[in-house]
Amino acid sequence: MKKSIIISILILIVAASTTLNSCYISQKVAAKSGAQLWSENCARCHNAPSPGEFNNDNWEIAGMHMQVRANITQTDVNKIIDFLKAANN
Repeated sequence: MKKSIIISILILIVAASTTLNSCYISQKVAAKSGAQLWSENCARCHNAPSPGEFNNDNWEIAGMHMQVRANITQTDVNKIIDFLKAANN
């Protein structure tokens, strides 16, 4: 009886710590800037083009295309496109 209670408590502690850790990691990922996301995601598969290589409309099109190809969230795509547009001006 005592052994099962101790095991249950240990399982709850491990589950709670795992949940808290994953929330911390999610917050770190959500806090990344467009520049960070651009360098991490775009350079992963090919040489990332410089911000001045395309105009703002073309960055929108490239963002939609790469969201599907690279499986990037809409939020991250928006951050990347905002970074590229700001750097392009």
